Parts: sequence; C-alpha cells; structure tokens
Amino acid sequence: MLHSPIIAPSLLASDHANLAASARAAEQAGATWLHLDIMDGHFAPNLTFGPETLASLRRAGVKLFFDTHLMLDEPHRYIEPFAQAGANHISIHIEPAYDHRGTLARIRELGCQCGLVVNPGTPATTIEALLGEVDLVLVMTVQPGFGGQAFRRDMLPKLKEIDRWRRDRRLKFRLEVDGGIDLATGAECRAAGADTFVVGTSFYGASDKAALAVGMAKM
Repeated sequence: MLHSPIIAPSLLASDHANLAASARAAEQAGATWLHLDIMDGHFAPNLTFGPETLASLRRAGVKLFFDTHLMLDEPHRYIEPFAQAGANHISIHIEPAYDHRGTLARIRELGCQCGLVVNPGTPATTIEALLGEVDLVLVMTVQPGFGGQAFRRDMLPKLKEIDRWRRDRRLKFRLEVDGGIDLATGAECRAAGADTFVVGTSFYGASDKAALAVGMAKM
C-alpha cells in the first residue's frame, strides 16, 4: 500500500531575500515538509544553503519538517552541523565514494531520519543493498544543480523498480521525486510508486499555492 502523498516545497525556488517568509508560505499552503537543497559547487554546479540557513529558519519560528538533501562531495563531514541546525531528515547521494552505511547510521544516531539519493544516470541497483537501512529514497528526475529543468520521464522505470523492491521486501521507506514536478508529472510519478514530491518552481511560481498542495495531496 502506498504512503499518503506528501509535498515538500523546495526553498531553492523561493525568494532568497525572504527565506523565512517563503517557508511560511509553504506552511500556509498546507505543506508539512520543506525541502532544503544543499549544494557545494563541486558535486552539483551551484552554491546554495549552509547549516546557518536552517538554524536561522528555526530561530524565525519555522516548524516544518526539514527534508535536507546533501548534494556534496563529502556529505559525511557535514551531517552533524545540519542535524544540530534543525534538520529532521538528511539524505545523502550514493555517487561519491565514502562510507554510505556508516553515514546513514550516524544520521540516525544524531536523531534524524536518513535517506539515499540517486542521480538520473545512476542505476537503482547501486542502492539496493541499503534499502533496509533508510527512511526515504530520492530519485532525481533532473540532473542536480538548478531549478526549472524539464521532468525526465525516463526515470519512471527506475521508480517502478525501487517500488517493486519495497513491496516485495515489505519495506516502509518513502519514495521521493525531485525535478520538474507539478500536478501532471507528479501524477505520473505517483502511478510509478512515488509518495513524496519535491515541488520547486511549480509551487513558488503558483498563483494559488494552496490549490496546488491540495491537488497533489489527492493523487
């Protein structure tokens, strides 16, 4: 049985001069999660937020579940600062070479949920052995770096494959998608097994954010 849908507005697509207000807009629209894209300019060709951004949002009273996506060459070096800054969940990429299993365990030790991420060009088989150790798997439906990219439908078979493993093994992790997600593409991903939807440009560019959130919650 699929989890109930969750949308996670991506702060990367918001007004960076008013991040706290942008987070509150997500809350007001009915979202319970906020997606935070953390890029180091190496693993992904962009620079975004650091731990202090999360800490500042918490000090500003933002109570959303912080879905923190580390697009870093060495994520294992930064999980403690992000956990201390207020992350609820921390996802790490499989592609760089480091101790993935040990890093996932350390995230849990710090009191956060943990997840694994696969880029479009990365086979699902690279994370198969670790599926029993995560709370979430994120399938990137664009190449990480910048918002506003077109959704890649060739990622749907990957979603189906991971969802099949989840069902066959009776695992409970959430299956998240990020990149070009709106009501139409979100429905395609939902049919392929996704239950958690990162919405960036489609959310912060919407004239009626609450209507988008309600529509996605009904998928």
